[in-house]
Amino acid sequence: MGKPHEQRKLEIIQSALSLAAEFGVKKVTTQAIADHVGIAQATVFRHFKTKDAIFAEAIGWLANKLFQVLASSFSMDATADVRLNLLITRQLRFISQHKGVPRLLFSDRLHLESPTLKKAVQEIMQRYISKVTSLLEQGVQSGCFRADLDTSKTAEYIAALIQGLVMRWSIFDFDFDLEKQADELYAFIDMAVRKH
Repeated sequence: MGKPHEQRKLEIIQSALSLAAEFGVKKVTTQAIADHVGIAQATVFRHFKTKDAIFAEAIGWLANKLFQVLASSFSMDATADVRLNLLITRQLRFISQHKGVPRLLFSDRLHLESPTLKKAVQEIMQRYISKVTSLLEQGVQSGCFRADLDTSKTAEYIAALIQGLVMRWSIFDFDFDLEKQADELYAFIDMAVRKH
């Protein structure tokens, strides 16, 4: 008897991400995914109509997991600086455990070939920036961060710094510990946002 539908879908998604991390998105085929999972290619198509549908679902799955990991950083009872530091650490830890993320985010497939995938990532980025903006606003209101801080622009820059770091990690074939970069990255951000 086959595995339950949701379990099989998750295996397909995780295999697609694993293969993307190893070979790049362009080289991931539905046959390669099927071989990786140990199923027939037809089984992949029973769960997903296209390869883009697999990656779209993967993006949604990753986003849900990431926001679960980050949730307490946005809501816990701690000062805004502590929560921002924790957010960066948890985000880098999460990405370091999912090497397919940068391969997908920086792929031509996402940037040029699939408007659907691009739109899905844009929505996630806007959600993330909105949450970070809110966290920064709380820090301004509590006196932890500078009163003149442009919170929405700063949230965009924080997202860009993390993306740049993740891109460098991917380009250098994951040869440094991404999570260990969190303290230095936060120290840089802290100098920009901290009330002096």
